[in-house]
Amino acid sequence: MTDEATPPPARRAVVLVTGISGSGKSVALHALEDAGFFCVDNLPPELLQDFIRVESGHGVDRMAIAVDVRTAGSLPHLLPVLDQLRSADVNVRSLFLDAGTEALVKRFSETRRPHPLSATQNDEGAMHRALVDAIELERTLLADLRERSTVLDTSQLRPAQLRLWVRDLVQATSSRLTLVFESFAFKHGVPLDADLVFDVRVLPNPFYIRELRPLTGRDQPVADYLEQQPEVGEMLGQIEGFVRRWLPAFESDQRSYLTVAIGCTGGQHRSVYFVEQLAALFAGRVATLRRHRELDARA
Repeated sequence: MTDEATPPPARRAVVLVTGISGSGKSVALHALEDAGFFCVDNLPPELLQDFIRVESGHGVDRMAIAVDVRTAGSLPHLLPVLDQLRSADVNVRSLFLDAGTEALVKRFSETRRPHPLSATQNDEGAMHRALVDAIELERTLLADLRERSTVLDTSQLRPAQLRLWVRDLVQATSSRLTLVFESFAFKHGVPLDADLVFDVRVLPNPFYIRELRPLTGRDQPVADYLEQQPEVGEMLGQIEGFVRRWLPAFESDQRSYLTVAIGCTGGQHRSVYFVEQLAALFAGRVATLRRHRELDARA
């Protein structure tokens, strides 16, 4: 008979780190290692179940495993393996790091490292594939895995910012869907990881108020100004209502995360205010995270 005072065994937690080459997988893996995960890089998918079983037998219950396109021939086996692990009550979360092609080209140029798919073969022997072509081929090969993962856009993230965001993601509760509210500037592009995007550029802009210009949407004077504008409250209520209406459907879709991106011109005032307000409104309903892409980049 089980002693009621004995706590149940900890559920094994596995974070699968994958994504496009050059998007920051090594940085993410190091962040998970610092967070107490046992980490391994470039493990073939065929060995995933055996690795988890062996390490669990050694008392390891938090693991992070990086899988990338270098094992492209084995990738078709990966999704069925993930389904089997989840059926065995292993808490598996797949984190897919992505970035815009322009950012990836810049990173490869700065590091002078070849893309894993840059070398190809034809009837006459080895040849070189252009970097942009290699990136697009990799996107195609990883498309199914990306569809089944939590996507994190690293295009404009510094390594320290990426480490912080990865830490926040793995620390969020995994028992239900986590809502991520993210502010951004349209002039720097829409985040690749956004599931829902709302544009608040039509609202009055505090940037044009001299004393508010150096402040952000987290500062009370900016909040006071925006709350005096009737259309701000109207749009905030409509966004809240839309997310609240469809949140149960996203939860029943067995998603781990839902990223709601709010954009304005500079990512400093209006979008930041909306993210802060929405995160507070939903904090009692589901686990919430807040990100400020442009503000976090300055920290």
